[in-house]
Amino acid sequence: IVYSVALRVAETDLSPVKIRGLIMNQAFFGGVEPSDSESRLKDDRICPLTATHLLWSLCLPHGVDRDHVYSNPIKSSGAEEREKMGRFPSTLINGYGGDPLVDRQRDVAEMLKARGVHVETRFDKDGFHACELFDENKAKALYDTVEGFMKSCSMTAPSSNM
Repeated sequence: IVYSVALRVAETDLSPVKIRGLIMNQAFFGGVEPSDSESRLKDDRICPLTATHLLWSLCLPHGVDRDHVYSNPIKSSGAEEREKMGRFPSTLINGYGGDPLVDRQRDVAEMLKARGVHVETRFDKDGFHACELFDENKAKALYDTVEGFMKSCSMTAPSSNM
């Protein structure tokens, strides 16, 4: 959701609001071809591949597949989207090795870096999708990461209204 909204407002004057950073915690991206993590964790208890496919079928426009730009920006971003990405503010992407979506999150982080976006990543090898709901230590670590990111964003002047 954060990614899609950022694309939509990249050329919008939101004055006096200034978005200084984006936070993508366990971002939900998809695609037709399964990633390595999706294949390896296809029967995950929290986020099984069949459930992610169902969710995408319910939220994507009628008649498109999971390689649509909403779900798979790696495969489907055109020149217009790539240009807008370059105007994203600093972005934090957080994920876990036990989350079937982690490979897509890493790919999006690399894509944004390639577009010139300052991207901070935190990929913990231990953990799974929504682990912060079940593990107080994971919740505290996420809180600390987000707090540090927000402080760093407030100390730098934004390059645009985003």
